[in-house]
Amino acid sequence: MLGFKYIRFDSMAYVIRYRNGKRIQEGRGLAFWYFAPRSSIVSIPTGSRDLPFIFTENTQDFQTVTIQGQITYRVSEPQQLADMLDFTVDANKTYLSDDPDKLAQRIINEAQTATSAFVHSLVLKNSLRNLEEIEERIRRGLIDSHAVNMLGVEILGVHVLAVRPTAEMARALEAETREALQQEADQAVYERRNFAVEQERMIRESELNTEIAVEEKQKQISEKRMETAVVQQDNERKIRQMEMETQIGLEKQRREYIELQADNERTHADTKQYALQALLEPYKEMDWKKLMAIQSNDMDPGNHIALAFRELAENASKIESINISPELLNSILRKKR
Repeated sequence: MLGFKYIRFDSMAYVIRYRNGKRIQEGRGLAFWYFAPRSSIVSIPTGSRDLPFIFTENTQDFQTVTIQGQITYRVSEPQQLADMLDFTVDANKTYLSDDPDKLAQRIINEAQTATSAFVHSLVLKNSLRNLEEIEERIRRGLIDSHAVNMLGVEILGVHVLAVRPTAEMARALEAETREALQQEADQAVYERRNFAVEQERMIRESELNTEIAVEEKQKQISEKRMETAVVQQDNERKIRQMEMETQIGLEKQRREYIELQADNERTHADTKQYALQALLEPYKEMDWKKLMAIQSNDMDPGNHIALAFRELAENASKIESINISPELLNSILRKKR
């Protein structure tokens, strides 16, 4: 429509719009109308991309190896890449030059350059085994490469999938490896047999050592039992001796207690005897009648009557007759009851 066209890009494309050779608009995922005769549009993909590679190198022993792998990268500085390569697209978003393909080839060339010197320093067998080292050399070479940095490309990862020799050399290595493996298998059989014999000897020796150890342990157990029995008997003897000493001590204490108790009772009896003698000494020579007379204040009247009858009985030879009335006897007996 009179040269005006509408174009729309997805979010992973960094778009730079030029008009009359001047940059007037840029950004990701743009959509706009433009005047085709005076405009040019650059579209640079910014998403990560996987770039497969395969190249050949010669080893130190002049053998050819093929290195196959993959490089993951993305465009981190699209303006810088746009200044180095032509990413101009038409209205159908088709690139107008082959520069986008040159980007991949330049990265592969830098990867091969980073690998070449390292592979040349290795012999064939070592190169086949050093995949990780080759991978690291490629990654480090690309990161440090001035040409890659000028393109505004960020290396996300490098993976070396295989390092292969030529078909003839592969068959030779297979034959050599097969022979080596056969020798290793024979050696393994020999070592396994020797190992079995050695293990049998060790098992027998271990059994003999076990029997010796068991006998030694049984001897130690018997000696320990004897020592335990001796110690037990000695402990029982000591216990019996302690019990006897305890009983002897108790008997001594009991005897001392009895002697002390007897001494106390004897002392107490002597004291009572002395007190009684001291109490009765004044009355020793006195007549009992006087004593009765002294206690007459506390004596019962019946006792006085009894004493009177006793006096009468003692002087019965001097008494011719005595009359005692029944009332007197009844009164005495009633008081007794």
